[in-house]
Amino acid sequence: MKTKVLLLLLVALVAYTEAEYVVDMTAAFEENIRIHEIALVKFYAPWCGHCKRLAPEFEEAAGTLIKHDPPVVLADVDCTADSGKGVCSKYGVTGYPTLKIFRHGEVSGEYGGARDADGIVQYMKTLAGPSSKEIKSKKDFEAVLARDESVVVGFFKEKDSALHQAYQKVADKERENYSFYHTHDAEVIEDKKFDDKVVVIRAKKYTNKFEDSEVVFDGAPDDDAIRAFLSKNFFGLVGHRTRDNQKLFDSPLLVAYYDVDYEKNPKGTNYWRNRIMKALKKHAGKIVGAVSSRKRFASEVDDFGFDSGDAPAIGIRDEKFNKYRMEGEFSIENLEKFVKDYLDGKLLPHLKSEKVPEDNDGPVKVAVARNFDDLVLGADKDVLIEFYAPWCGHCKKLAPVLEELGRELEGEDVIVVKMDATANDTPQDFQVQGYPTLYWLPKNAKSSPARYEGGRELKDFVKYIAKHATDELKKYDRSGEKRDAKSEL
Repeated sequence: MKTKVLLLLLVALVAYTEAEYVVDMTAAFEENIRIHEIALVKFYAPWCGHCKRLAPEFEEAAGTLIKHDPPVVLADVDCTADSGKGVCSKYGVTGYPTLKIFRHGEVSGEYGGARDADGIVQYMKTLAGPSSKEIKSKKDFEAVLARDESVVVGFFKEKDSALHQAYQKVADKERENYSFYHTHDAEVIEDKKFDDKVVVIRAKKYTNKFEDSEVVFDGAPDDDAIRAFLSKNFFGLVGHRTRDNQKLFDSPLLVAYYDVDYEKNPKGTNYWRNRIMKALKKHAGKIVGAVSSRKRFASEVDDFGFDSGDAPAIGIRDEKFNKYRMEGEFSIENLEKFVKDYLDGKLLPHLKSEKVPEDNDGPVKVAVARNFDDLVLGADKDVLIEFYAPWCGHCKKLAPVLEELGRELEGEDVIVVKMDATANDTPQDFQVQGYPTLYWLPKNAKSSPARYEGGRELKDFVKYIAKHATDELKKYDRSGEKRDAKSEL
């Protein structure tokens, strides 16, 4: 092992100058990344302000982590360079900077830690050791349980059993998502009466009368089967959903938002959780349940339109990101009816929406969630739509340009639309990750909106629309030149 670590360290160090520790992997990424046991890769754009702010922190962390045993390599890829575009596309990079963790050349997961030097070092050090920690004695086992955290434990008398090998593969791949342990200690195995078994042991604080605290995997020694077992059983009937683990919960997902606090108020937290579990018990396997802090998930609470209160606010989000909210006071009976009505397809999705404007005759039409289908998707004209935020400086600067564009296109088969994306739900086909975001929708292909990436001056919009309009514009030819040569834009 020491020889392997030294070789990896030497390979990593040759890529650095005396003062630079971050490896530039923009060129020959696949060849370079696979030689490192573990690496954190930053996908960036040189013009990105967030990337510039992260760069010195990333460099400082790289200098510390390269000395770790085993060494953790920090690398970056310029997504704007010719050799980096394909790499960034392959790994689904849509914003900058994007940080991904790689193990032996394969993506292990998204980076979920702080973005300062100390945070990066601390987060990556926890990932650099063995993916499954060995329990060597009964005392070790008791210490693990005393932490009161849900864990996965493999009990193996034989170190090279087929199940142990499959378990290790899962631990290597899923270590960011679950805490893995294993033991070969005879006393621990005999005491628990588990031999060649993989067991989910849920934290004591989650103990309840509706389900077992220990769940044993009884499938074939296959890593995919073990992974599916963990996905289904780790959190139980109603799991504790946090910012760190939220991506592990499947859909359709029912979430109860209230004052969830297992550190200061576990009894009060479980008071509500047990009632939710009672209502969901008969629907196990049909819907996933979770409890989440109302404060930490304030944006989701706002998306559902819930008011403040002590009792849980209940919402369901399905695979298509449609939202359904439980109306009325919280009760087990009301919750049971809400879940049944959802499963029977009797509920309508909740839309976060402003009121439909009474007057919408301006040069730029106003879309809200409730009129989006009619105004945008149902329009018999091409549509240029802007998703904006009221506080966004770039949006304020663009507003008069779009007003002028709307006036310029009067009489054409094109409409200009704007929508406040902070006050309205945006349809799933429109990815709005920054402001302003603009899309072009041809009138005969509304199901295939195209992201507008052109300039933000009036002439830029006119040239784009003249070229892409379904029907040629009356005032402009396809190149964007006015038909009347004497007129000027």
